[in-house]
Amino acid sequence: GAAASEARSATGATAGAAMRVERAAASDAGSATGAAAAGAHQLLKVEGINVYYGAIHAIKDVSFCVNDGEIVALIGANGAGKSTTLKTLSGLLRSSTGSIEFAGEDIMRVAADKLVARGLAHVPEGRRVFQQMSVEENLEMGAYTRPGSEVAPGLERVYAHFPRLKERRRQVAGTLSGGEQQMLAMGRALMSSPKLLMLDEPSMGLAPILIEQIFQIVQELHAAGTTILLVEQNAQMALSIASRAYVMETGRITLSGTGDELLHNDDVRRAYLGG
Repeated sequence: GAAASEARSATGATAGAAMRVERAAASDAGSATGAAAAGAHQLLKVEGINVYYGAIHAIKDVSFCVNDGEIVALIGANGAGKSTTLKTLSGLLRSSTGSIEFAGEDIMRVAADKLVARGLAHVPEGRRVFQQMSVEENLEMGAYTRPGSEVAPGLERVYAHFPRLKERRRQVAGTLSGGEQQMLAMGRALMSSPKLLMLDEPSMGLAPILIEQIFQIVQELHAAGTTILLVEQNAQMALSIASRAYVMETGRITLSGTGDELLHNDDVRRAYLGG
C-alpha cells in the first residue's frame, strides 16, 4: 500500500532500514515480527479495518496484532488515528470493513460492555473518573462485570499496585491530582480482571516525575501478567518499554518493529524523538 511505496521512495541508508521495517509491517497482520512471534499466542488480531467520521476517512486499512504477554505501543502525532483505533477495538466506534478477533473470537459487532466482560479494558484519554464518587466507589464501578466475591480481592490487588489510592480510598475522586486520577482510571480498569489493558495517552498532562511513575506501574502490571496495548505521544517512553510497536500516520500504519528497532530508526528519531 501507500506505506510500502513511501519506503520504496526513501533514499540512502534510511531506505534500507525503512523497507525492512515496512516489510515487517506488511506481514504483521498475520504474525508478529522477529523473535517475539516465535510460538506467540495472538490475543488481538486486527485486519483491514476502516473507520469514518462522517465523510472523514479516519482509519485506513489498519492491520496489526497483540500477542499474549506483550506490551505493544501505537505511536504517532496527534490526529494520526491512535485513539480512534482504541475506540474501535473497545466497541465505541464501528469499522466498515475487515475483522477484529480477540481471544480467538470475532468481536466486530460486540457491544462495549460485553467486551469488558470478555476481558478487554479501555482506559480512555483524559481519565474520565467519576468526580463526585470516592476512590473506592470508582474502583468498585470497574468490577461491575465480576461476581461480588471478586470485589474485595480485586481492591487489594489494585491497592498493591497503587498504594496511593489505598491511602486516599475515601477521598472524592474530583479532588485527586492529575497523576492520581490517571492511577485511579487504570485501577478501575484492572478491577475487571482484563486479559488486555488498552491505555490511551496515560502520560498526557502529567509532570515528568509522574510520567515516570505511571510507566513504572505499566511495567509492573505487565510483569504481573497483563497484556497491554499502549497509545502514547511520548514515543521515547513508549518505545523504551514496548515489546513491539507500530507507527501511525494519517490513519495508516506506516512502520512496525520491536520497540528497540523503532527507537533507533532514523525516520522515527527525526519525526518523534527530536533527533
